[in-house]
Amino acid sequence: MKIRLIVSFLALVVLALPLSGCGKKGSPHAPGPQDKITYPQTYPPAD
Repeated sequence: MKIRLIVSFLALVVLALPLSGCGKKGSPHAPGPQDKITYPQTYPPAD
């Protein structure tokens, strides 16, 4: 019974570890300097 618990725990760790590296920290932001970012913008552009 104890071996089954250990094996289950190890299987959970092995399956969860690759998922921990996915994603990025923080909220997304557009690349480049803030004064040159043109998005989001309305469509059609104002004349």
